Amino acid sequence: MVVADLRPSNTFYRNVKSFNHIQNILDVPNLIQVQLKSFDYFRGDGLQELFEEISPIEDFSGGRFALAFLGHEIREPKFTERECRIKEITFSAPLYVTVELEVKSGDSAGEKKQQTLFMGDLPMMTRNGTFVINGAERVVVSQLVRSPGAYFTRDIDPASGRALSNAKLIPYRGAWVELETSNKDLLSVKVDRKRKTPITTLLRALGYGSDEDIKELFKDVDINPDRQFIDATLARDTAVTNQDEALVEFYRRLRPGEPPSVENAKALIQNLFFNPRKYDLGRVGRYKLNRKLGGMVKDGGEATTDERTLVKEDMVALIRRMIRINNGEAREDDIDHLGNRRVRAVGELIQNQLRIGLLRMERVVKERMTTEM
Repeated sequence: MVVADLRPSNTFYRNVKSFNHIQNILDVPNLIQVQLKSFDYFRGDGLQELFEEISPIEDFSGGRFALAFLGHEIREPKFTERECRIKEITFSAPLYVTVELEVKSGDSAGEKKQQTLFMGDLPMMTRNGTFVINGAERVVVSQLVRSPGAYFTRDIDPASGRALSNAKLIPYRGAWVELETSNKDLLSVKVDRKRKTPITTLLRALGYGSDEDIKELFKDVDINPDRQFIDATLARDTAVTNQDEALVEFYRRLRPGEPPSVENAKALIQNLFFNPRKYDLGRVGRYKLNRKLGGMVKDGGEATTDERTLVKEDMVALIRRMIRINNGEAREDDIDHLGNRRVRAVGELIQNQLRIGLLRMERVVKERMTTEM
């Protein structure tokens, strides 16, 4: 009788696939280059942009002193990364700026004085894309945010079943502008979520004073005989008939309780949309706005309008596209599409925080200049 050996065998075979013979066809990128390049941008152009935003700083009257920032320098860190970890301190480098103070009036008018000043210690990034804060290694996480630019949506009115388009103009920094279509075909605008204003009031305030001027802007798009958006809005907007009245009405809706005047209203609109210190579409925002609104881009794809503030034509183009969407001639945007998102990396995040501090410093310097007068 033969007895089978049922004990488990120490040897077994597996079907193993080996890919060692395949050569690499794509080099794996350094995954921390996003952080390193972003911080390098901040150290150079990012800091320079911040100083240019507030330079020159003048006293409140604008006639006595002017402080200009001429350049900046980041010097060598006092301690190495390893020493900072051992001593439990922050790995940083001193930041120096060169400024020039000009006396614009008085006995010393025309006198200029330059000096290099120490502004503070700037945390530095390590080769690993991290920071050493109080001896501990920290990392700044990038943000995925909505890109600046214009976004168009379309809602169906439950009562009439008609499509109503809306638009949002989102800047990199400044006031948000929201345009809406009502179920009565009225076009309105809201600035920073304040009271609604007929869009024709804003157009008049921007310089399109008469009804004929406004109708001329949209005569080739507002052509649906059943839905005349501009005519319907003009018929409702009877409170103003010229630019000065529109300026006062616009100011009254945005600043209720304050005495309105044409001068105050002009200053308000200037600061809201056309002042680079208050409103900034950003380079990306201007590019995307030009591409979306059309007519302002060269054949090669480069924007011919590089103003990072708004121009009057932007507002007109926004309204024209809204009317086309209402008439079914254009499509709305997919808000969740990744093409409408952008990565806000470490350099930009630090730049935004430093901007807050520099604006506070600007206010303090202005107050000191005024008290020295």
